Amino acid sequence: MKKILILGSDGQIGSYLKDYLSKKNFKVIEFDITKSKKQDLRISNNKLLIRLIKNSDFIFFLAFDVGGSRYLKKYQNTFDFISNNMRIMENTFSILKKERKKFIFSSSQMSNMDFSNYGILKKIGEKYTALSNGVIVKFWNVYGVEKDYTKSHVITDFIMKAKITGNIDMLTTGEEKRDFLYVDDCCSGLYLIMMKYNQLLKRKKSIDLTTGKYTSILKVAKIVRKYFNTNKKKIKIIPSKNIDKIQFQKKNRPDKYFLKFWKPNFSIEEGIKKVVEHYL
Repeated sequence: MKKILILGSDGQIGSYLKDYLSKKNFKVIEFDITKSKKQDLRISNNKLLIRLIKNSDFIFFLAFDVGGSRYLKKYQNTFDFISNNMRIMENTFSILKKERKKFIFSSSQMSNMDFSNYGILKKIGEKYTALSNGVIVKFWNVYGVEKDYTKSHVITDFIMKAKITGNIDMLTTGEEKRDFLYVDDCCSGLYLIMMKYNQLLKRKKSIDLTTGKYTSILKVAKIVRKYFNTNKKKIKIIPSKNIDKIQFQKKNRPDKYFLKFWKPNFSIEEGIKKVVEHYL
């Protein structure tokens, strides 16, 4: 039985991925700062981390100090945000390279956005990965049930606002568009990338894990609203006058190479419905 180490196993993707891989009969090893202070990737020469990487057959490097647009707006331009992520990467990549392990690094479609510290840090992670013989996977707005509301992303934000306040107050005009991927589809994609690792490594290009379909933030709000509207309760969508100041409405074009092997199963409507059902 292959041993799979998930760094960031309690995160939005990691918490789903550990269950997905366990059902595939892999032995999943969890590693997350929320479990223990010993599982802090910022610790230099972390003996526990060294031992687990050495004894694992494959590693998913999902851990990062990151959150939704509200979190990024507040923290990405701070010293601690940059320092936390640099230490996470420096410590982890040095071990991965030394042990010559097969691994996937979770990057972002924002890695070419040099106006964003988050994007710059992910770009640095991609450089580390290339020099450590790993595979880069770029995520495009993965969504699902989230545990930490302080770092929640837009879909969770809208659901919680509709549930608690009865209105969906938006941070922007909602005109900006994003490519959303439901987390179950993300897990199936990551599993397939792991299984095709050697083939994809030879390609020497990052993999965009994406649907290739864009949806406006305003439309997302409207999809969420329909699950809360009743005869007694009418949810109001309240757009802001602010424009998107995280991606500045920049739209990248994903590389659709991986769609030759994998297709997402959930539409944006189906995915949001599943997340809403969890919170109701």
